[in-house]
Amino acid sequence: MTFLFNTGRTSAQGTGLEHKSGPEYREATSVCRMNPVDLMQLEIEAGERIRAAGPGGVVVLRVAASDDIPQGTVFVPLGPYANAVVGAETHGTGMPDYKSVEVEIEPTDDPVPTIDQLMEAVGGLAYLEEER
Repeated sequence: MTFLFNTGRTSAQGTGLEHKSGPEYREATSVCRMNPVDLMQLEIEAGERIRAAGPGGVVVLRVAASDDIPQGTVFVPLGPYANAVVGAETHGTGMPDYKSVEVEIEPTDDPVPTIDQLMEAVGGLAYLEEER
């Protein structure tokens, strides 16, 4: 099914910015919030996983039901998982399209990748924790 993919900051995602390799940041950024009606149409339940394919690529995310999300749209917190879907095109603005990007979503049993796996898939390096 086709959805409009939107991103933005969340308090949970923001609190993990200092520790991007930590489990809290991964949990906060690897979730796709969807309207419960859309979950029913996809025949999936909250906590299950979806594959989202957009102009930047494909990523597996956990889903969460949210009545605050309009039908036909999804919300993913800004971070490496959203970046894996959103394309790099900036239309001359210097900023990718983080709002209303069309994506294809389907249920999957594939695991949600780690942030290190996402970074390595695009030729990057794993986040390194600072010494404490």
